[in-house]
Order: sequence, then C-alpha cells, then structure tokens
Amino acid sequence: MPLHFSTTEFTSRKSKLLTAMAAAELDGLLMFKQESMFYLTGYDSFGFVFFQCLVLGADGRFTLLTRAPDLRQAQHTSILDDIRIWVDRAGATPAEDLKDVLRSRGLLGKRLGIELEAYGLTGRSLRMVDAALADACTLEDASSLVDRLRLVKSPAELAIVRRAAVLADDSWDAAIATTKPGAFEGDIQAAMQSAVLRGDGDPPANDPIIGSGRGALLCRYFTGRRRLDPEDQLMLEFAGSYRHYHAAMMRTICVGRATDRHRTLHRACVEALGACQDALRPGRPIGEVFDAHARVMDKAGLKQHRLNACGYSMGATFAPVWMDWPMFFHGNPVLAEPDMTFFLHMILMDSDSGTAMALGHSVAVTGSGCQVLSRSSTDLVVA
Repeated sequence: MPLHFSTTEFTSRKSKLLTAMAAAELDGLLMFKQESMFYLTGYDSFGFVFFQCLVLGADGRFTLLTRAPDLRQAQHTSILDDIRIWVDRAGATPAEDLKDVLRSRGLLGKRLGIELEAYGLTGRSLRMVDAALADACTLEDASSLVDRLRLVKSPAELAIVRRAAVLADDSWDAAIATTKPGAFEGDIQAAMQSAVLRGDGDPPANDPIIGSGRGALLCRYFTGRRRLDPEDQLMLEFAGSYRHYHAAMMRTICVGRATDRHRTLHRACVEALGACQDALRPGRPIGEVFDAHARVMDKAGLKQHRLNACGYSMGATFAPVWMDWPMFFHGNPVLAEPDMTFFLHMILMDSDSGTAMALGHSVAVTGSGCQVLSRSSTDLVVA
C-alpha cells in the first residue's frame, strides 16, 4: 500500500480523535470530508463527489461506505479493512445503506457527530441522511472535530509541507523563466505545473490562478488564455502540492516595465507581509495577523484596494480548493500553535488605475514566531 505515514502515526491520530469524541460525548462520528478520511486512514480518492461516509465508533473501528469504483482504491491507499459498497441503481438511497452500517455497528439510537461542512455532503445527500436517520439516532454537527486535529502538523507532515514549498519555489522559477512580452499564458502555466509534476508532486486541489492585463486584478481562475502585451502585468497564485499537502505562493510580475503605482503597491505588500509574519506568534489569536495587514495597508491609503482576509491554513486538501481552516480575518480567536502551517497573501486590486499587486508565501509557526518556507525573494520582478 502507498501509505505516506506510519501505522503508528495513524494510530496516534485516531487516538486523539477518540479523545475529542469522548469530550464531546459522541458515540461515533460520520465523516464526509475527504480530508478527514485521508488524514485518519490514508484513503485517497475523488470519489467523495458521490455519496460516501467514513464511520468511526467509540470502539475505535472504522467502516467506509462507498461505491464499487472506490473499493480497490481504499484497499490500495488506506489502512481500512471494513469497506461496504452501496449499489448504483435507479432510485438508490445510500443513506439507507448507511443506516444498515450503523445498525451492524450497534450505533443506532446513539449520539453521533456528523461533518456537515463538507463538499462530500450535498444538500440532497443531507436530506437523505436526515430522512434515514431521523428516528434512528441523534446527530450533532461535528464539522471541526478532525479539522482541529489536522491544524497542528506532525514532524512527518512538516517534512511533506517543506517538500511542497520546494515545489512551489520550482514553479515560481519556471514562471520567471517563461514570462516575457508576447508570452502565452498557457505556456507559462504549463511550465509552472510541469515543475511540480516532474518533482513528484500532485496537481493542486484548485485551479492555479493566472491573469494578465485587467485580469490580473482577479484572484480566481477564469477560463480563456491570452498573450502578454509588451507592457503588461501578470498575477499568479499557485501551490506546490506533495502527497496532497500544499504550500501556496502569490506573485505579480511586471512585464516590460514596472509603473510607479506597481512599485508603491509592492512596497506596501512587502511591509504588510513582514508585519503579518511578526504578528503570527504562538499563543496569540490569528485575527491579529489580519489586523497587522490592515494597519499597514490602511496607513498607506490602500484600504479600498485590499481584501478582508489575508491568508489561511495549509494542509492536505482535496478539490475544489486548497484553502484550509482557519482563515486570517479580524477577530478570529483561534490561537496559533507551533507546527501550524499557513499561507500569507497580500493582495491589492486598484481598479481606479487598473493596477494589481500580490505577494505571498507559506510559513510554519515555531516556538517563538514563524518561519518562511519559501527560498524565493520577495523583490519585484520585471520581465
């Protein structure tokens, strides 16, 4: 099996989760997040786009309910040995199959946690679950139970995140080498992703973001590539992904020349990034990181051009996004702890002048502050 962690580590993770379940007075947990399944068992699949659920009872036993295409997937990638299949058919109600699983596990009539904040649990699927289990057991929202365990990385996880950061830097090097007036955005993006894949990395959990001209003011992927003008701006948000763990970066390249406005915005991004790194300290609420970002940007007269968040946690994530919980925004009370990993992004969108600027990289919280995981300079690049 291509397990990326030792059985000892998986056992430790499960033990911590069982302790958290006991503290929440839960007899079991119904997991619909692929991230939870991967973290606890190694199970690696995009089969969560269909109905599937990983059940963990207070007795420490796992049961996976999934479709036939994922039977061998689970056998090949995970430590799971109790895998149940629901059958594709007209009018299929896999939630009834889940009820049968719970019956066989002695979990009917029990108090169960459920991951409601999950891409793998659609509104329609939740209605099926509610209908099947309405009188069968008590369901409590436990969406953040595994997320909180995933937030602090083990030494083995940190080694993987550091490898992802190397791949992100390799991707950035490829972008610099490929970007020039007249270059095709598709060629730039192909070179960047090739660097990750050639380094034994994975496709990222969401589309890498690229935009030039006015499109550089966007921070979402949009389809349709163009060639760079003799004088242009190129915004890139990308990540190195290794064993599904991500380390993201963000940069704006000035093409042909950098305007005075580009340089002004870049100086503010550099200052804000440094302030955020200073504010990210163990034992302090992570909302203070955003406040540091806002102070720098607002003092520079850039409040209307900034966002209301400046980053988020990085970890092992699956499509559709690499964003992980929690996020840097004002008032977020989550306390930073050593061995948490985050992506800090400073994004400025000056629609008045049509100028974009972004700067960001991933960091790890240490015992006294944070460590930048990227080897790349934050200097402004003019291609």
